[in-house]
Amino acid sequence: MRTSSTARLLAFVAILGLAPSCQNFLDKEPLGTLTQGNLFNDATNAIQAVNGIYDVASWDQGPKFGVGEYVGQTYEWMFGDIMTDDAEKGSTPSDFTPLTELKTWTMTPANSPINTLWVHSFTGIARANTVINNIDAGTIDPALKARLKGEALFLRAYFYFNLVKSFGGVPLFEQAVLPTNTSSVRRSTIAETYAFLEKDLVAAAALLPAKSGYSSADVGRATKGAANGYLARAIMYQLGTDNGNNHTWQQVYDLTNGIITSNEYSLLANYAAIHQTVGENSSESLFEIQFATSNDGYGPIMTGTTNNVFQNNRKTFGYGFNNPTQNLVNEFETNDPRLPITIIKDGDVVLGVLNRIDLSENATGYLSRKVAILPPAVNQSGPQNIRKMRYSDILLMKAEAAAQLGRSGEAVALVNQVRQRARAATQPPGTTVGTTTYAPANTPAGALPDLAAGLSGQALLNAIWHERRVEFAEESLRFWDLVRTGRYFSVLPNEVAARARTRSITTNVVNPIPLLPIPLQDSETWGVTQNPGY
Repeated sequence: MRTSSTARLLAFVAILGLAPSCQNFLDKEPLGTLTQGNLFNDATNAIQAVNGIYDVASWDQGPKFGVGEYVGQTYEWMFGDIMTDDAEKGSTPSDFTPLTELKTWTMTPANSPINTLWVHSFTGIARANTVINNIDAGTIDPALKARLKGEALFLRAYFYFNLVKSFGGVPLFEQAVLPTNTSSVRRSTIAETYAFLEKDLVAAAALLPAKSGYSSADVGRATKGAANGYLARAIMYQLGTDNGNNHTWQQVYDLTNGIITSNEYSLLANYAAIHQTVGENSSESLFEIQFATSNDGYGPIMTGTTNNVFQNNRKTFGYGFNNPTQNLVNEFETNDPRLPITIIKDGDVVLGVLNRIDLSENATGYLSRKVAILPPAVNQSGPQNIRKMRYSDILLMKAEAAAQLGRSGEAVALVNQVRQRARAATQPPGTTVGTTTYAPANTPAGALPDLAAGLSGQALLNAIWHERRVEFAEESLRFWDLVRTGRYFSVLPNEVAARARTRSITTNVVNPIPLLPIPLQDSETWGVTQNPGY
């Protein structure tokens, strides 16, 4: 489901037309005006309204709450990768210092990536609420109505999940909030916020079709599998942080097992193809953010993303951020084909282009190959989809649940599925100058062996966590995995760990939860209590 520039603009305008405003002096609305009362009487308009929610999920930067004040770039790798032992900020030392603040836990409530994460999440929630609260009264086809409501519920949960795991409990909005209501806004607890988004995901799963239920024109929309996958992920995160909702590993096991037995998904045969164009919306994809290149640069009207230019080599067309660490490189086992598919080093040929890495503008000597693309028509408009949930994650979540439930043999078999696929990978595309073909990896026999059948206990959990790190390296999951398993502070330098601890919730939790600061303006306007240490 790749929305064009025109479609995005229409969706943007349609949503803006529904924003609360002062009462117009006219007695009657102009003919043809879209209102909340008639928007969902037309299938095209209803679809555009939902497209407007997806649109916010794709924003790298853009307007604050849809109009006016500009907010800067934010990407999940700024938190999921850079705030961990997997990556350094990258680029030149003075470039984009807010990322240095995140890396060293010296951020303030004015930090720009944090502000944008907050602003865009609530923008998406507001747009989702417009659909959720008005579509039932529409006269469009009931089946389409149910699906669109399911998509809106999924996306509202998606935005709230991004908020709660970063900021903790946040205000919960089911209706539009008028300026006169700001004094009544209340910050919910972490458990309440999770319960809210879980309710949305359960409702979305009941309304959404399976992946195979969509036509080719709607590829990329939220599915039943995506809703259940995010529900499993949210429960798993709570199990290691704030489990006030009393979840169990059995729930994670059952949800992931249901996705596996649905036969809607499978591992893509070649790991090297996952992040290439051929791997977009593949059999492995549960959810990914859709992009298509255009001649538009920065701003929400663009259909492409700035994600690639920010992470690509400064010697080709990029800015050179998010540099993988030697620590991450060392995590890969000898001859694991995923290492060269994940990491670029000096002198590597990437998509047929020789890459030289200058350490004056790179922190580690490495770059991420998963985001490497050929320069698009406009550097800031990359067409590469961002993978948010893959089937291998479902397998490894189920493996972890099985291990926690004492089903060690089943857990080992699930991990071995992932390792077997990795062993069969080719080299990444274009390892010879001027080519983009996939050369054989010639992986030696005995490389990346299966886990031993009798592995159990902590050794098995360690093996699963290792597999997650190398399988999803540079895919923005590391921070959350470290926090939920209680290992985060141990991977940080001592002084950074000390600062992170002062900014963490440490009581009534399974493991401490380090939190980002709530943007100052909204904290003051809404009367929302600031997080500890800020």
